[in-house]
Amino acid sequence: MKLSDYVIDFIVRQGVTHLFEMVGGAIAHLVDSTYERKDIHCVSVHHEQAAAFAAEGYARTSGGLGVAMATSGPGALNLTTGIASCYFDSVPALFITGQVNTYEYKFDRPLRQIGFQETDIVSIVKPITKYAELVAEPSTIRYHLEKAAYLARAGRPGPVLLDIPLNVQRAEIEPEELKGYKPDEETPVPNAPYLEGTVLDDIATLLKQAERPLILVGGGIRAAKAQAELHHFVQHTRIPVVSSLMGLDALSHDNPAFFGLIGSYGNRFSNLALANCDLLLILGSRLDTRQTGTRPGTFARAAKKVHVDTDIHELNEKVQADIALHADVKIFLSRLNKVLSPMEPNDLAGWYRIVQGYRERYPSEPTSTNSKIIDPNTFLRLLSEHCKKDQVICLDVGQHQMWASQSFKVKQGQRLLNSGGLGAMGFALPAAIGSAKARPGQPVIVIAGDGGLQVNIQELETVNYHRLPIKIFVMNNYNLGMVRQFQDVYFQGRQQSSLVGYSCPDFIKVARAYGIRSYHISGMDQAERIIKNALAYKGPVLVHVPLDAHAVVHPKLNVNKPIEDMSPHLERDVLKREMLIDLLEEGFDC
Repeated sequence: MKLSDYVIDFIVRQGVTHLFEMVGGAIAHLVDSTYERKDIHCVSVHHEQAAAFAAEGYARTSGGLGVAMATSGPGALNLTTGIASCYFDSVPALFITGQVNTYEYKFDRPLRQIGFQETDIVSIVKPITKYAELVAEPSTIRYHLEKAAYLARAGRPGPVLLDIPLNVQRAEIEPEELKGYKPDEETPVPNAPYLEGTVLDDIATLLKQAERPLILVGGGIRAAKAQAELHHFVQHTRIPVVSSLMGLDALSHDNPAFFGLIGSYGNRFSNLALANCDLLLILGSRLDTRQTGTRPGTFARAAKKVHVDTDIHELNEKVQADIALHADVKIFLSRLNKVLSPMEPNDLAGWYRIVQGYRERYPSEPTSTNSKIIDPNTFLRLLSEHCKKDQVICLDVGQHQMWASQSFKVKQGQRLLNSGGLGAMGFALPAAIGSAKARPGQPVIVIAGDGGLQVNIQELETVNYHRLPIKIFVMNNYNLGMVRQFQDVYFQGRQQSSLVGYSCPDFIKVARAYGIRSYHISGMDQAERIIKNALAYKGPVLVHVPLDAHAVVHPKLNVNKPIEDMSPHLERDVLKREMLIDLLEEGFDC
């Protein structure tokens, strides 16, 4: 059979129903191999970066493998942003690039290029993939496909890339004669769980002794598909839960144990809970600076810390743990649940009164608003109330992402997709396309800023062409607000390129040009009605939500401050009263 047909057959056997691409000459054979097939469909986008983000959205929504293809040279290079997003956020995805014929490829010769659009994409993406190979021999195709698909999903998931030259794509092969990949023989299982000895009993003892325990959930819960085990653990122990940005949809927000987002743009009440806990169980979170602040030595400084992660390199890298456990978090929670099942949970009523008091005193939404002015936190809380269970919400990158992370209340079964580690503007719209294809007919919500939407605005045509039920809410403050807010604090308000020199179009006219229904909300008094209309419409919709140009994300953790001391700062005597541990003096050194 033709090798390109074999590749598509393999992808179908992985359970993939849609692959995302922008056609080019170097993948013409692969695209042709999908023609008239009923078991897989090409979704043709208008920029390869969008294809990569769509594959990520498909993978995260379906729980399976995402696939994107691009031609050689510029096509392959345009995939790299989406590849990096999958790598940093642990998303399993297979990227296939076309390459010039092997007889016009430079290999190790000291030439810049021989063939047209020839680019050594494998060398370029090796730092941001788990596996990347040029398939130079047709007889190796089964081996490379099986190895790539295995590594994408094994251990800490991530992206893989196969670069397939044109003459390899069109080669004739005998499938039954191809050599396969056997991971047990060649490669030990990556990041195998290490749960031997008394470590589970030791952790159970720490949980039993703690008076103010707290669970911090990260993106590893979803990556390991450990939501059910987490829910069981929380239901049994009744320990309060806070989350990182990537962990926001690990537990529904109506669970009485859920207490919000921690970190630089977290809820103030969440950070106060974390700062005052005496035991912190960290599940699948890499504890980056956006979580810990710039002085990680102050992070949960009075707590014993248990850190569980499938990537051994993340343990004791930024924050020192009392128990650093290299383990798959799903297996860890399953076994710990068995250890804890005969034990009575701690009486945490006093601790709950404290953290609930924090939440009541320091809400993220203002207590009163002007009906003619849209407060972003209040608007996004309102939007969340009208979204249905099991819907997917895709956030772009910017201030709106933080407002949503603070105030959007995730319901049971909902997914909240972020570009977390990479923080790529332009993520939300193409990710929503992938999500919509993973759940045909199910509405998908996009929350984007005016800047982020423009990065991949061309994909409005993809949305319209496929008539995807994507509801786009554009939070428009007419500037690149996250950078502008940073410039206001650290550059004395010099707003170069965030406001000065920046512009955005009339999104209502743009949406109509693409054949998409649009709405404009001029104040909070219109918000609920228009939200209902947009969500009820069966096709794609864009809702323009104008904001004050000076809108800011509050609270915010500034540089060199401990996690509990967010801006706008509480009076020192007020903060001291809220703390159950010693308050760090200003100018602290920790």
